[in-house]
Amino acid sequence: MRRDVFQAIADPTRREIIDLLAGKQLNLNAVADNFSISRPAISKQIKILTQCGLVTITRQGREHFCTADLKKMGEAADWIAKYKVFWTSKLDALGEFLEKEAKTNNQPSLKTGNNEK
Repeated sequence: MRRDVFQAIADPTRREIIDLLAGKQLNLNAVADNFSISRPAISKQIKILTQCGLVTITRQGREHFCTADLKKMGEAADWIAKYKVFWTSKLDALGEFLEKEAKTNNQPSLKTGNNEK
C-alpha cells in the first residue's frame, strides 16, 4: 500500500509521535512510554510513519532509534497554502458583499463593530 504524508497526519497518535520526535531521537520504548496504548500499537504507528517518509529508524546495537524527517511535511504545507489562498479570497469577497448589503439597507457597518442596541 502506498502511503503519503496526509495519511500520517490523519491520526492523532501519529501526530503526537511526530511532535515527540521533532526535536529529538528516541528509541521505540521511550516513544511508547509517552502513550497509554501498547508497544505493538506504537510500533504499528511508527511503521506507518516510516512508510510515509516522516520517520527513519536506525539500529544501534539492540536498540532501534526513531528520528523525525519533517521535509515531507512540506507537501502538506504546500497543499494547505493553496487552499488558504482560495478561502481567503472567498471570505474577503463575502465580507465586501456583506458591507455593500449593510450600506444598501442602512445597517451598521460590520467593519466598525457598530453593534449598539
